[in-house]
Amino acid sequence: MPQGQPSVVPDDGLTTRQRRNRPLVMVHTGVGKGKSTAAFGMALRAWNQGWPVGVFQFVKSAKWKVGEENALKVLGASGEGGAVDWHKMGEGWSWIQRAPADGALSNEEKAREGWEQVKRDLAAETYGFYVLDEFAYPLHWGWVDTDEVIQVLRDRPGTQHVVITGRNAPQALIDFADLVTDMSKVKHPMDAGQKGQRGIEW
Repeated sequence: MPQGQPSVVPDDGLTTRQRRNRPLVMVHTGVGKGKSTAAFGMALRAWNQGWPVGVFQFVKSAKWKVGEENALKVLGASGEGGAVDWHKMGEGWSWIQRAPADGALSNEEKAREGWEQVKRDLAAETYGFYVLDEFAYPLHWGWVDTDEVIQVLRDRPGTQHVVITGRNAPQALIDFADLVTDMSKVKHPMDAGQKGQRGIEW
């Protein structure tokens, strides 16, 4: 295994082992492709370690079947790694906000409802690894309060790792997170008029 050496050793009173096993908050943001894909790759590693994995998909349609969902559910049911739960909180694409049908929850209400469930699971230490997919959008739009999210994540018990994906992650979340990756776009097939492709986008 690669043995990367940190460039700084903080004077925080922790042993190397304690610091190495500290639970992380990670953010994948930016306009490039691959934010969710990278998070699901991390979820595969968590599954391999035997950690229970909770995926919370904000904003994306509950009808949209992503390849990672099927793969992780099959792996979670295999009994060889950690269990996997997949929750879809949103409705419609992240760039389309539709009016709800009569009596249905709005996208904003669904996002808030999803966050309330994440809070309950964090308090109960339900999962070892959380993917809050597209959660940066509800934060950016003001549907969920960023300061509250930071406080809940700061105070979460145990050794729960959390990765948040989506464009326009608030600066306060970026400042708080332990690991931040900004996916930039150099080139994309859509620039040449090509739509999403099976096996690449889903």
